Amino acid sequence: MSITIEHDEKAGRFSALVHGHLCLCDYRLRDGVMAMTHTEVAPELEGQGIAGELVRAALAHARDRGYKVRPLCSYVQAYVRRHPEVQSLLA
Repeated sequence: MSITIEHDEKAGRFSALVHGHLCLCDYRLRDGVMAMTHTEVAPELEGQGIAGELVRAALAHARDRGYKVRPLCSYVQAYVRRHPEVQSLLA
């Protein structure tokens, strides 16, 4: 599935509108550490890779900016365990 991801830096949010549902990945940035706090996808959209795309975009942003990541959200924690290539970003 191809989705368009928006980044609202002021709100600390990566989001996508998919079939009328707002899907999101929230974070807080402090002292160069991106604390990823919440990922949400509507139940009817689960299993389509949307949360993974949002987290991938957030992690790419962290890498590009030189931020470290603190995965507070259980989905992000699981994502990081499944993708060892991003573990170097961990704070």
